[in-house]
Amino acid sequence: MVFRSSFPDVDIPALPAHELIFRGLAEKADRPALIDGISGLTITYGEFATAVDRLAAALAERGVGKGDVIGIFAPNTPAYAITLHGVLRAGAIATTANALYTAEEVASQLTDAGAKMLFTVSAFLERATAAAKLAGIEDVFVFDKADGHTSLSDLLASTAPAPEIEFDTAEDLAVLPYSSGTTGRAKGVMLTHRALVANIVQTDAMMDTANVNRVLAVLPFFHIYGMQVTLNHALAIGATVITMPKFDLPEFLRIIAEYRTDRVYIAPPIAVALAKHPIVDSYDLSALKVLFSGAAPLDEELAEAVHKRLGCKVKQGYGMTEMSPVSHTIPDHRDDIAIGTVGLIVPNMENKVVDLATGEELGVGERGELWCKGPNVMKGYLNNAEATAATLDSDGFLHTGDVAVIDENGIVSIVDRVKELIKYKGYQVPPAELEALLLTHPRIADAAVIGVHDAEGEEVPKAFVVRQAGADDVTADDVMTFVAERVAPHKKVRVVEFLDAIPKSASGKILRKDLRAREAAGN
Repeated sequence: MVFRSSFPDVDIPALPAHELIFRGLAEKADRPALIDGISGLTITYGEFATAVDRLAAALAERGVGKGDVIGIFAPNTPAYAITLHGVLRAGAIATTANALYTAEEVASQLTDAGAKMLFTVSAFLERATAAAKLAGIEDVFVFDKADGHTSLSDLLASTAPAPEIEFDTAEDLAVLPYSSGTTGRAKGVMLTHRALVANIVQTDAMMDTANVNRVLAVLPFFHIYGMQVTLNHALAIGATVITMPKFDLPEFLRIIAEYRTDRVYIAPPIAVALAKHPIVDSYDLSALKVLFSGAAPLDEELAEAVHKRLGCKVKQGYGMTEMSPVSHTIPDHRDDIAIGTVGLIVPNMENKVVDLATGEELGVGERGELWCKGPNVMKGYLNNAEATAATLDSDGFLHTGDVAVIDENGIVSIVDRVKELIKYKGYQVPPAELEALLLTHPRIADAAVIGVHDAEGEEVPKAFVVRQAGADDVTADDVMTFVAERVAPHKKVRVVEFLDAIPKSASGKILRKDLRAREAAGN
């Protein structure tokens, strides 16, 4: 059966994403749009809109036009928001790279995306310039200042007219974030302007938007959760976004207290700190009304502990990069929905629960793979028809790779995962990427990677390794160091077990279920 949202459909404006952000600009022009939580720099909506126009003009002067791809590799600052929407205003597409990536990882994304330019910060220049060189990119701009590089302020000084762009919002891509989807290596997720706009107005219906005034943006803007939920949605409803370049608990608490932040989006590891760290009691967090968790499952007991300590509502949602990203959430006004669920289907969406073995559509209370359809679903994976076909079917349903149950009240619970992806502190870790890297080690004959849980309950990558003949002296530390030197910190292998052979099917596919069974048995 098809499960439909219990909310009425919402109208989706035929606007590009940046125009939705500035809708009603005259009424909010003098209101703070962006505040740098570290320095206190404040940018009003009027100043923000002007800066976006100026950057679009500067990009057009440099030959950027509709469909060009521009890379952004930076931490959260107001400049990130200006750059993201300036790129969109110029008719171009933003591909956002993980701030923890190595030069090689950034270069791989830029190359695959066909990026024409790269924006970064001076602190990232060593990696950024190395990545740009590998990707064949000459123009590397910086948000701040760096010798030999044009700065964002230089670009904003452009006096050229802002370009006139005709947008087909249903077809034109706005952003190209990278996700591993349900399996495999990272792929460019093609999200149109309509998909972004749709998800913003879809989530409006689930929120008490009139009481969202100040939003803390600690979740990275390079991730779709940070970009859409924390930044774009907050701006579209006229709230003030306070940026943090990285998570630091004392600074996080100071900003909430000092700026009287009323809504904060987090990933579960932050909830652990809020529930347990003694320093939390040193700050006045009374302005906080809603703490919203996403990116990974939030434990119900942990959520209750945070609620009791802070006195705010604790909510949870579900989504994927491929859905721009929100497909389910616990509405602000529904305190009767258990935090252990992911809440209700957002407006304009349909769900199916499908039997993994037979493909049969299941009903209320039955467990199967969750499929989702709606205007917020991606167009497909960039230059990867095979992966697109495996994830997005001919009827428009996205196969999430997660196992769900939908009850008689339409409340959705995610109960298992089909997909191979590892979620470490909310970050995606594709096993296939680590396996490919391990196989480049001259003394490793074969390898497989799965997610296991550490002592704190966090999912971490574990490598099963087969040594080359005569390489018995290769240790677990050797393997972990080899990987750590070549990947972003969240992708590190944290457990290693040596095997005589990796279990595989007749076709050569790694039998991860056998490795998981081995792990569960304690072998």
